[in-house]
Amino acid sequence: MTTTTPPRVPAGAPGTTAPAPANPRARRAARRRRLTACGVLMTPFFALLVTVFLIPVGTAVRLSFYSDDQPGLGFGPERTVFVGLRSYAAVLTDPTFLGGLGTVALYCLVYIPLLVLGALALALLLDSGAVRLRAFAQLGLFLPHAVPGIIAALIWLYLYTPGISPVIELFAKADLTIDFLGIHTVIPSIVNIALWSNLGYNTVVFYAALRAVPREVIEASVVDGAGPVRTALQVKTPLVRASIVMVAIFTLIWALQLFTEPMLLSQSSPMISSRFSPSMYIYDAAFTRNNYSLAAAASVVLLVCTIALSYGVTRFTSRAGNAEEAR
Repeated sequence: MTTTTPPRVPAGAPGTTAPAPANPRARRAARRRRLTACGVLMTPFFALLVTVFLIPVGTAVRLSFYSDDQPGLGFGPERTVFVGLRSYAAVLTDPTFLGGLGTVALYCLVYIPLLVLGALALALLLDSGAVRLRAFAQLGLFLPHAVPGIIAALIWLYLYTPGISPVIELFAKADLTIDFLGIHTVIPSIVNIALWSNLGYNTVVFYAALRAVPREVIEASVVDGAGPVRTALQVKTPLVRASIVMVAIFTLIWALQLFTEPMLLSQSSPMISSRFSPSMYIYDAAFTRNNYSLAAAASVVLLVCTIALSYGVTRFTSRAGNAEEAR
């Protein structure tokens, strides 16, 4: 009678489970090593978060509760006094600040859908193979994003200014008069600058996400009879939902901080005041009126609006995704 000895499986081979440490002391030591490694890897992130976000936010909150006051009919020495919520009340009842919020809301309603849908459409076109010389097309789309925002705004200011703009001169030869910085066209003009700068960058983001979609899924849809448009809309787009949400949230955050484009265009258009957007209101309060308490309160209000809207978009898209998966 012979006995068969089962073959030895080497430790760490596929399908095997690493043995747990033999005693509690060894398990605690292994856990400490893992926590130490996580702490070392996360330290740069938390250091950057505290330095560039938490400390400035805390400083702004503190400044918003204090104000400089001069007793004695303005002839006494200046001192810093606690004013509570007075600065917040002044911000929230200021029609120029509320008007700036309305302007930015209108800007977001126009800009964000155009950017997300336009970038997604271009990315789907690149991924479909309909565009030849794909690498050069990506480079051409990305180049405007490499131009600094202030330089891009100056370029478009030249193109928008009557008397020197070749675009306006070309329209004039066709008996068309267009005021790009008029009361009804100033928002579309600002949207155009932002689209020119950021459309290509987000196209590259979407294209990278589309390239990660398994080719087997796309081939299966083609075998099932789906055409290029149906494959793009019903197969590829749902698979890059996470990238769409990410781009929408980042675009919303950047759009709420609208500053560079209207600040430069205000030099040539009376339709853009010094408090056109909340960020311009904050700049004007701090560096023109020297009211740092008011600027800090407006900054905190803008931060709260940004966090609330970002959270709302995240919750809405999460619920929509769960509902679609349930179907």
